Amino acid sequence: MPEQERNNRADPSPREKPGPTPGRASGPTAGSASGMTPGAETEADRRRRRARFLRELAEARELRDRVQPRRAKAARLRHAMRMRTFRW
Repeated sequence: MPEQERNNRADPSPREKPGPTPGRASGPTAGSASGMTPGAETEADRRRRRARFLRELAEARELRDRVQPRRAKAARLRHAMRMRTFRW
């Protein structure tokens, strides 16, 4: 199912797109070309990048859990033990 979701996404991960990002200048004059300060990005852009990162991170964790079931089970048991011993 993650493969279908990845194929349907309009903006794939940067690893899937070789070369520079379209629409974004690179180099020391990147900010001066568009009139914005270098390194400035909109809040929406930052949220989009963060959401994409978190989706890919969750996908990587699911893949690791499928590939290494023993390690995943041990991690679940450790997490359950931490939750039982945590004092509210």
